[in-house]
Formats: sequence, C-alpha cells, structure tokens
Amino acid sequence: MILDSARRLCRTAAPALMAAAALVLPACGGDRQADPPPTTAVQAISAVDDAGDTVRLAAPARRIISLAPSATETLVAIGARGQLAGRTEYDVGLGVDALPSVGGGLDPSLEKILALRPDLVIGWNAAGANPVRDRLRELGIPFFAVRTTDTTDVFRTIDRLGVLSGRAREADSASAAVRGELDRLRASVAGRPARSTFIVVGDEPLMTAGPWTATIQLIEVAGGRTTFPDAKGQPQYVSMEELVRRQPEVILLPVSGDGAARIRELSTRPGWRELNAFRTGRVHALPVEQVYLMGPGIAQTARLFRDAIHPELAGR
Repeated sequence: MILDSARRLCRTAAPALMAAAALVLPACGGDRQADPPPTTAVQAISAVDDAGDTVRLAAPARRIISLAPSATETLVAIGARGQLAGRTEYDVGLGVDALPSVGGGLDPSLEKILALRPDLVIGWNAAGANPVRDRLRELGIPFFAVRTTDTTDVFRTIDRLGVLSGRAREADSASAAVRGELDRLRASVAGRPARSTFIVVGDEPLMTAGPWTATIQLIEVAGGRTTFPDAKGQPQYVSMEELVRRQPEVILLPVSGDGAARIRELSTRPGWRELNAFRTGRVHALPVEQVYLMGPGIAQTARLFRDAIHPELAGR
C-alpha cells in the first residue's frame, strides 16, 4: 500500500515518498506468458488472508486481478503471469504492461474490474472500511487481502498466492530463492560495523520507516541500523533538529526521476546541509519503485541497500 501512495506523492511536492524478481526467477522478465496452471486433479482450495477472512475457491484462480504491485510481482515470480487478467496503473516494470489497468490500487474502477470477469481479486488489507472488497464480495467475487508490513508478511503472501493460483510448488521455490539471497547478503556484511542509516520516507514533513517494518529489516540484512530505533509510528515523523543531532552515517533517498538532482537540491536546504552524509558522499538516491515493492524483489532491494551502506562490497 505504501508504494501506491508513494507514486501519487512522487508526482507532487514530495518525490521521495512512497517493492530481485530478476535475481529470483527468470519468470519475472521477458515477454513469454506463463503456462496455465495444471488442470488435472482439480480440487477446492482455501487460504486465510491478512484481514483474517478465509477465501475459498472451487479451483485455482485462472483470472486474477491484482490491486497490489507486490502481489503482481509475486504472481509473476511464481509463473502465474498468464493467469493475470488485470492490474493497476502502478504496476511498472513487472512485465504486465500489456494487461488492462483498472486504475489505482486503493480506488480502482469497479466497472473495469467487473468487465474483466475475475475469479479472484487481490488487494490491500486496508485499515477500516474496504468498500471495494465489500462490494466485490456482494457480487460473489472473492477478494483476498494482503499486507506487506514486514518480511514475514512478504513470505506469507508468496505462500498463499501460490495456493490460490495452483502454484504452491513454484511459490516454495521462489521463497527459498529469496531467503537464500538474503542469507548471502547477511553473510557478506558479517563482522562489519552496522552503520547508522536514515531512510527518507518523506521530507515535507520529515518521515522515516518504523523499526519493525520490512524496510528496516532489509537495512539490517544489508549491514545497517536505523538511526531512529525508538520510532513508534509507521511512518515515523521526526524533527530535522533531531536528525542533525543523530548524524546518520548513510542516508537512503528513494526517488522518482533524477536522483543526483534531488540530492543536490536537498543539500542546499537548511538542516539537510548540516548532515555529514552530504559532505562525505554517503547520500544515495534509490528508485522508489524498487525500494517499496515488497514482493520477491526484496532481495534485490536488500542488495541496493547493502551496496549503499557498504560500498566497498558493491558488485560482489
């Protein structure tokens, strides 16, 4: 959900706001459509979503609409791209551009969804009311809610979407590949100092990620530690005065567009220009689409973080 919001804000006054598929499985790239799921021994399946609801299907879903880019990435990674019938306008770089868009992930067009005749819709586990989910269920269309708060959520989503798409074995392989890459990255920084790292979730007002989130967990895998381990919120609002006082060694700046220009612009602002990381060249612009795409690509995100936090290891 953070990616959906991030792209909207990137178009306006806060482009830094708000996620290894290529490292994980060849199915994440190229133009070849995945084979349909096996048709033999079809049986009813069920899975519990992140809202606590049990979603039951008479058979693996064959026409899936994904309202969450992380779910789209997951389906592509487990070989279910051919089962996708629709996507959101935010599914960028996932090899699904030719599929019809139903609009935003939080505010899709119900008419477009219905026209695509899905047998499963995957969307965000939104806090509070979820009118899209409720209306679809009234119409008899199963809705599976997902969240990506931490890495446990990511792996759980891979597993459950594997079940619902009839690709449990492929999902197991994808999870194993991601875990293996994360283990290799963790081993690569073993014994090195964990560098204080500040990730910019927003600059007006100033925000960072909470310490229990997937973003910070990946920073820890990459050999960093959050500058704000005492953060309570998600995202966490912080003061520039406190950021200057804590002086992070590394600043990660998710951007959409010209990263170098964004760094130069921030370095001239009051407060920002007092951060040592600008003087030492330890401010790194990273693609916002990758940073906040919390699917099987988290291993690639962790590698981006590792190469920024420990540049001496870049390319290894």
